[in-house]
Amino acid sequence: MIVGKRGKSIHFAEHNILMVLIVLVAVLSLANDRFLTYANITNLLRQTSIIGVMAVGVTFVILSGGIDLSVGSVLALSSIVASLMMRSGVSVFLAIVSGLVCGTAAGLLMGVVIHEGKVPPFIATLGGLTIFKGIVMLLSGARKVIGLPQGFIDFAVARVLGIPAMVIVWILTIVAGLLMSRYTIFGRQVYAIGSNREAARLSGINIRLTIYKIYAFCGFTSAIAGIIMTARLGGGSPTGGTGYEMDAIAAVVLGGASLNGAVGSILGTLIGTVIIATIKNGGNLLGIDPFVLDIIIGALIVLAVMFDQLRKKD
Repeated sequence: MIVGKRGKSIHFAEHNILMVLIVLVAVLSLANDRFLTYANITNLLRQTSIIGVMAVGVTFVILSGGIDLSVGSVLALSSIVASLMMRSGVSVFLAIVSGLVCGTAAGLLMGVVIHEGKVPPFIATLGGLTIFKGIVMLLSGARKVIGLPQGFIDFAVARVLGIPAMVIVWILTIVAGLLMSRYTIFGRQVYAIGSNREAARLSGINIRLTIYKIYAFCGFTSAIAGIIMTARLGGGSPTGGTGYEMDAIAAVVLGGASLNGAVGSILGTLIGTVIIATIKNGGNLLGIDPFVLDIIIGALIVLAVMFDQLRKKD
C-alpha cells in the first residue's frame, strides 16, 4: 500500500512539472524564434549535461533524507586529479578511471562520516566542500591545469548520430539512475530509509552499507560530471564546480523531490534540470538580466518546497 501511494505521488509530481516545462517551452518559442532551433537546443543540452549528471546522484541522497553540499568540490577534485595525470603522460583511460575512483572515494568518505560519526549530512558535506576545495587548490597550485591530449578535449564537441557526446553521457547516467531507483533492491532501500530509517533497520536493511552506497554513487556521478567539464573547458579548473551543488539540489527539488526524503524520482530530476536550463537559456535569448533569472529560479525553488510542505499537511 505504501509503495502504491508513493508511486502515485511520484507520477503526479512528474505530470505537474512536465506541464510547467511544456508551457515554458511554448511561451519561449513564441517569444523568440531562435529558441526551438536545433543549434540552440543542442547547445542548451550540452550546457546542462554537467549539472544533469551530478543531479542524478544528488537525487539518491535526497531520497534517503540526506543532502550533499560537497558535490561541486568533488567535481573539481576529480577534474584536477584526472587533468594532472593526463598532463604527466598517463593514458587518458587511466587518468579518467583515477578521477572517477577519487570522486567515488570522496563520496564514500562523506557516507562514513555521516553514519559512523553521527554527523548531520548538512554539516558533514559542508565540511567536505571546504576540505576538498582546499585539496584542489593545493594540488593545482590554484591554477588551471592545461596541456591535455587533444583527443580528450575533442570529446566536448564530438557527436554521435548528431547528438553531442556529453548529452549521451547524461542520458546513460539517467538510464542507470532510473534502473537503480525503480528495479533494484538498492533503490527500494533508498526510499525505505528516506521514509523511516528505524523501520527500515527493523525490516532488515543494512543502513550502514546503504548509506555508503548512496554517497559513493553521488561522488561517482560528480566525478563523471568533473571529467565532462574538464573536456569542455580544455583543462582542469580549480574553481570549476563552484556553486554547482546548489544547481543540482535545485534541479532535484524542482523535480518534485522532498527534502525530507522518500519522495522524488530520476525523471522528475531530469525535468527539473531542463526547466532551470530552459529558464536561463530563454532568458538570455530575450535579453533578461541574469540576476533577474536567479531571482525567478530561487522563487520557484521556494514555491516547490512550500507546495511539498502543504501537501504533507493535507
